[in-house]
Amino acid sequence: MTQGHQGGQPARAPQYKMKVEKPITVTMRDGVRISLCVYRPDAPGRFPALFAASPYQYEMDEVPAYPLFLWRETGPVEWYVGQGYAYVHADVRGSGRSEGEFGFMGKTEQDDYVELIAWIVAQDWCSGKVGGIGQSYYAVAQWLMACVNPPGLACIVPYDGMVDQYRGSNYHGGIFCSYRPTWYTWLRADNQHRPVNKQGRATMRWDLAGEIIERTLDDEFWRERSPYWRLGDVKVPVLSIGHWGKMGLHLRGNILGYEELSAPKKLVITGAKNTFEAHHMFDQIEFHEKECLPFYDRWLKGIDNGFMEAPPVKLFVRGANVWREEAQWPLPRATYVPYYLRKQASGSVTSLNDGSLSTEKPAAGEEATSYSYPDWEWVNGVAAMDGSGRLDPVRRVLTWTSAPLAADLEVTGPIVLRLHASSSTVDTQFIVKLADQHPQDEAARKRGDQPAFTPASKGWLKASHREKDKKRSTALRPFYTHTNPQPLTPGEIYQFDIEVLPISYVFKKGHRIRLELANSDSPLTDGIFVHPYHPTQMGSDTIHHDAAHASCIMLPILTAS
Repeated sequence: MTQGHQGGQPARAPQYKMKVEKPITVTMRDGVRISLCVYRPDAPGRFPALFAASPYQYEMDEVPAYPLFLWRETGPVEWYVGQGYAYVHADVRGSGRSEGEFGFMGKTEQDDYVELIAWIVAQDWCSGKVGGIGQSYYAVAQWLMACVNPPGLACIVPYDGMVDQYRGSNYHGGIFCSYRPTWYTWLRADNQHRPVNKQGRATMRWDLAGEIIERTLDDEFWRERSPYWRLGDVKVPVLSIGHWGKMGLHLRGNILGYEELSAPKKLVITGAKNTFEAHHMFDQIEFHEKECLPFYDRWLKGIDNGFMEAPPVKLFVRGANVWREEAQWPLPRATYVPYYLRKQASGSVTSLNDGSLSTEKPAAGEEATSYSYPDWEWVNGVAAMDGSGRLDPVRRVLTWTSAPLAADLEVTGPIVLRLHASSSTVDTQFIVKLADQHPQDEAARKRGDQPAFTPASKGWLKASHREKDKKRSTALRPFYTHTNPQPLTPGEIYQFDIEVLPISYVFKKGHRIRLELANSDSPLTDGIFVHPYHPTQMGSDTIHHDAAHASCIMLPILTAS
């Protein structure tokens, strides 16, 4: 089968050739037959097994491991077999060759995981130990398996895996994201469509998109499918691997999952900037050899390789573009510094207001900043075009930008925006972006060219969903209930504490820190993790930033050691 592409130094040589057994069916407690493909060493003996479960069809394991096929998230199967592991790939209920109705990680599918692990452990080629493997859907499935601690499950490696279906994907900050309904359309087509004279599986008839759209609050449907609420039950060791660039889907889950665990654990956050880079990384043999195989060898083969004795946290620091190990997360040596939203123009960017971001607190009576929406120049969400027809993502949104930095500045840790705002409506939305604005020469600024920038983080909050879960909220991470929407009183000023996703980023000397704010985003800038603009979003919002309403973003600053 197709392997990931290897670069750098040669990987550890394979010890075994691969034997493929398919299709294998395993009958569940209710008579439904789940279909598997087993890849294992073509040699006598018992081997630990890696278990991957998804609706992405093991028959598609033959396609090249390219970012073109984003659901090809198994990792280098044949290479793992060569290292002395069996690899079991299951089509979850209602997908691929498996019978039954698809349930999108519901209780029935979770019970199937347990039975399938029991089946693997009972095979004469299995050592009795099973580890979870895979990216995205496969990773969330691993979190769910670990919450049950089935006999035989010895460890998991959730690569790119959320823990909260509501907050992490479908309703960021309570705001509907259109990704998952689109994903389900792709999934149904991939399962059914085949070349002429070839037979796909039966149509997936469950209206998952309808369920998502109807379930606007965090109810039992979401919690059943969200490992977050059961992370305290996890006993097996966990290697949680996330990516700074996966803000719209998995990053929060990998970090929050790590924080909430009491089991043996490690956290790795890579510098992958987007979905495609994260996917490509998981295809690479050398990544698995360095980051994953030592963990599997320790917990599935009992090899005393010292892997767990190394610092538990490994971060790619963006901007500096270096890896760094840490003893804790969040970093206790970080100092939180408020950067205040100020009225004075920064003179560095063209936006609706071109405000400033400053460590100096505003004085009494500083004028507020208002904007009305929808804007007549918005063409696809809140994106606009410049006079030459080029995309200009900030020209018609609010911005607050710092002065050029006098020295490199590292920001590492969770972030919170404390926003004082009022609205003319009973509800509004806040979509926050933190960016690294690059230096721009004076001639380009005079021409009206926009400065180059690098996205650093995002945050979201629907104003009516501002109620916090007091037990789960901290000063650095507000946690909203999303169960009790409360309309705004038009014109009244509220404080909104908005979770902005954690970063590890060095803003270089001469660069600026920029905060962007609007009531929506755009597929032109946010890709598939976008929040469609709704026709009811008509009105005006006012951001207050005077001494009594000192709106600020709290940044965890690290000084040089």
